[in-house]
Amino acid sequence: MNFGEKLKQIRTARNLTQPQFAEAIGIEQSYLSKLENDKSQPSADMFSSIVKALQLAPQEFLADIDRAILQSSLRHIPEVSQFLNGEVQRRLHDARKYIWGAAAACLLGFAMMLAANDGIFFANNLYKYKSQGVILDGESDQIFEQFPKIESLKMAARTITTEESLKSQADFEANRVKVQTIEVWGNRGGVFFEPAGNGKRKFELVDVTYVHSSKNILLQYLGALLMFSGVLLVLVEWRMRKAGGGRHVAA
Repeated sequence: MNFGEKLKQIRTARNLTQPQFAEAIGIEQSYLSKLENDKSQPSADMFSSIVKALQLAPQEFLADIDRAILQSSLRHIPEVSQFLNGEVQRRLHDARKYIWGAAAACLLGFAMMLAANDGIFFANNLYKYKSQGVILDGESDQIFEQFPKIESLKMAARTITTEESLKSQADFEANRVKVQTIEVWGNRGGVFFEPAGNGKRKFELVDVTYVHSSKNILLQYLGALLMFSGVLLVLVEWRMRKAGGGRHVAA
């Protein structure tokens, strides 16, 4: 929309004839006709008189006029220059917001992908622990390793026979050795204990396997999505600005 079209649009919307409007502004009807048909451009004083007569703020009047026309034909009017400079500042401010937002999204996305790969929030290592059985209250924590040695010492001291030792070890194996294996994501150290029945179980680390957990896979997908969104945000902002006729401003 050019200046004349905007002027005529407002006049007709208010049901004013050219003579009525020309009188309100204080100009000849012929000059108003030239303005509406873009055969003449208003001076700075004339523009001020027009917006004052219309009871409009300059930026309200100028908002719908093509920026190219403002730049080429109306730049000499202080209110127009101020309006255009304000738009540049707004575009710059908006562009910076988009760029900062996009940069934050990309950085956060990259951090999430890195955290998922390194297992910072959710472990990627699966720890396998094994327990031989329940250690009764008062027994040594090494009872399952020491029992065969104890039986051997008894035989050496001739306190029991070989048959008695073999039977004792068989009974121990049958009644006490109850192997339990568990797998956990968190590292609980080389050895840890857990209560069990009338005693406790001693779990020893036997294997560590790298397994990319489903939580970290999801975290990586979310990180990649954030990075993609950051790039897309800049592209969409640039396309919208280009489509709107604005000049893309880089921060």
